[in-house]
Amino acid sequence: MGQLARGETRWEVYLEAEHVPAEGIVRGRTHFVHGDRHRQSAWIFLERSQKEVQERFNDFSANELWSLVESLGP
Repeated sequence: MGQLARGETRWEVYLEAEHVPAEGIVRGRTHFVHGDRHRQSAWIFLERSQKEVQERFNDFSANELWSLVESLGP
C-alpha cells in the first residue's frame, strides 16, 4: 500500500483482504513491516467487497496509521 515514515523510522504497509464465503463478506487487516519486524492488526475491516475494504483503508490518515502500528507492540 505504501510506506509510513517518521524521521528515521519507516514501515512498509500492506493490506490483506480475505473473502469469507460462508458469511458473504470480505475482511481486511493491515500489516506493517520494517526489516525483520512485522506487526499486524486484527481483522478491522468487514465489507461486502474487496474494493470497499480498500476504500475504507484509504480513509486512514498517516496519523491514524501511526497510532495503529504503535498500538500493536514494541
